Amino acid sequence: MTEKLLNLDAVQAFVRVVEFGSFTLAADSLQTSQAAVSMKIRRLEQDLECRLLERTPRYVNLSTKGSAFLPHARQLLKANSRALSTFVEARQRITVGVSDHVAGPDFPKLIARMNMLSAGLQTCIRIGSSGDLLESYDRRELDAVLVRLHTNRTDGVILAEEQFGWFASPQLQLRAGEALPIATLAEPCGVRLMSGALLDEAGIKWSEVFVGGGVATVSAAVMAGIGVAALAPRMLPFGAANVGKKLGLPQLPCLPIALYSRIKEQPGRQMIEELSAMFMATAHSSASK
Repeated sequence: MTEKLLNLDAVQAFVRVVEFGSFTLAADSLQTSQAAVSMKIRRLEQDLECRLLERTPRYVNLSTKGSAFLPHARQLLKANSRALSTFVEARQRITVGVSDHVAGPDFPKLIARMNMLSAGLQTCIRIGSSGDLLESYDRRELDAVLVRLHTNRTDGVILAEEQFGWFASPQLQLRAGEALPIATLAEPCGVRLMSGALLDEAGIKWSEVFVGGGVATVSAAVMAGIGVAALAPRMLPFGAANVGKKLGLPQLPCLPIALYSRIKEQPGRQMIEELSAMFMATAHSSASK
């Protein structure tokens, strides 16, 4: 009896749907249609003679047999990547910059996933401010950057939009008559400049009480009750409170996140597409909570 040979495109579609929890986002990452992804999954289920996914109008969940097949599916894709890399003389190297205001707490998981799926590629990740990263990109020191959109540029692709707010710990104690204590990133952070300008326009007296080297340190200062920070909700741990209305602070805008990339060749282009799709899924999940 001849053994069946699984279609790797279908296996890849299955893994992407599981990772993103969405046929639409999986299709975006594969640069194909949702219908094409659905057809590949159906063919894979026919070949395996079992149902891999349980679908509802809002959710996609693994079936029992789908959970059992998933690790084997990932091993198949890794083996395929290793086989292809055998014929690559030199590993392609790309350098990607990611704004600290964009990376977020889920970024390590995204990078780990990219690394696992991209054999034959050497990647360097740099974290910094959007302005600095864009300057490095323009000097061709970076191949791609994922940053807060700068309004004077039109060469980026918008991936998501996030509503910023004024966040503080419920334990924050404010003294009457004193300046609003602000926790922020160091210059040249664009969010710092924007929030300071809005406070000035509103005639609100404020003072920097904590200047951190990264969003994680600013979040820690907020949760310690040191001050108020202008941040996206997904950057903060559970328990942080949006105190903007309570304190009469000016409304913060919804800030777009954009990708700038000059990478044309594979597998680097595929990695950037995977990073974009994974980030969009993460940002969408955070916004819907």
